[in-house]
Amino acid sequence: MLEQIESALYAEDPKFASSVRGGTLRTPSTWRRVLGGALFVIGLALLVGGVPLREYIVAGFPLLSVVGFMMMFAGVIVAITGPSAAGLGDGLTVTEVARPRRSKGSGGSFTSRMEDRFRRRFDE
Repeated sequence: MLEQIESALYAEDPKFASSVRGGTLRTPSTWRRVLGGALFVIGLALLVGGVPLREYIVAGFPLLSVVGFMMMFAGVIVAITGPSAAGLGDGLTVTEVARPRRSKGSGGSFTSRMEDRFRRRFDE
């Protein structure tokens, strides 16, 4: 089924297909997972340790704990995301790419007509 979608994409828009041909979704490397885990553990220690330390509470706001939470959040993001693949920033999904285009006089809803107009401008 994926081969059919790929061949239809090459037949419909070879320029776009060749620009995204080599791009794949990447999994996070071991180094990113270790770094994310370390950031998470350090952030957890700051989150828990920031509560009893009164000198880091500004106007009743545990500043060190907030920094710890942000480090935990950053650690999770680093650990679950892989490096970005070049050419995949267009935000297109397989269903959007495989959907057949409508002809110029094809009625339909307002949004589909606007999408068709945008595609024609993008292709020119």
